[in-house]
Amino acid sequence: MKIRGFAAAVAMAGLLLPACADTVQDAWSFETPEDAAANPDEWRAVAADRLFIFDTTKGRILIEAFPDVAPNHFAHFSAIIRSGDYDGTSFHRVIDDFMAQGGDIFALRGRDSAEPNVAGEFTFRRDVAKMPLEAPIGPEDSAKHGYYQGFPIQTQPSFFAEMSVDGLVESSIPHCASVVSTARTDDPNSANGQFFLMRGYSPHLDRQYTSWGRVIAGQDVVMSMKTGAREANGSVTNPDILTSAKIAADLPEAERPQAWVLRTDTDTFRAALETRGEPNICDLPPVPAVIVDPAASTPAAEE
Repeated sequence: MKIRGFAAAVAMAGLLLPACADTVQDAWSFETPEDAAANPDEWRAVAADRLFIFDTTKGRILIEAFPDVAPNHFAHFSAIIRSGDYDGTSFHRVIDDFMAQGGDIFALRGRDSAEPNVAGEFTFRRDVAKMPLEAPIGPEDSAKHGYYQGFPIQTQPSFFAEMSVDGLVESSIPHCASVVSTARTDDPNSANGQFFLMRGYSPHLDRQYTSWGRVIAGQDVVMSMKTGAREANGSVTNPDILTSAKIAADLPEAERPQAWVLRTDTDTFRAALETRGEPNICDLPPVPAVIVDPAASTPAAEE
């Protein structure tokens, strides 16, 4: 569906779901479905090949992957999802205020995924001209945090590009609540099937683990998952299950969820951001999305 059809799509009764920042207080004020329908140019459509659908025993989670920052991880996780190996795996390690870890294929099937381990992509080199921070926090030239396509970005200041050998700056997605990242062993290049969904901000993971996406709908599902005891390192007894993992592009068009994320390259968003001062980006609410999901059974207005 092209963006010009957005207002009509979000008006479809029974299909609209607001994907709000349900883990962080002081949510953005322009994330209501009504606002989205009235201001379609303020929202960006999510490409179907970047929209991952995780159906769990607690509900549906929609993830937008970001191949620009971790292209090898995007290809890797896309391949595992398409293999069907995630279906039936558990969220075996869940810790309050930290994360929910899943994707242990070996525990379910007695073998690892068919994909080789993927090397760490903890940071990426950003061209400040081709990929500028759309909404920097603080002065544009010296900002260390900001947004790109709704994703939180931490970065060297853009003026560092003038001094770097390649003319680029080191950047990454910080481990804010709702970010999706990759489990590994002590070997930085040992990542395979296991991933984790952030339930809180954990800066000690930044630039040590590969973050490659964010939950744009269903963070309430992530927060509702059964937790394990900290003394047991979060190991869960009778854990919640990832019943099905799919990519929207692989579904018949009539069955695909559609997602729009609030654009962070507009004057409206920048003005709202400026009212927040210059906080750490992970102390701000996640950028909201609006979802049109044929699988939804309850109209959002009635929830």
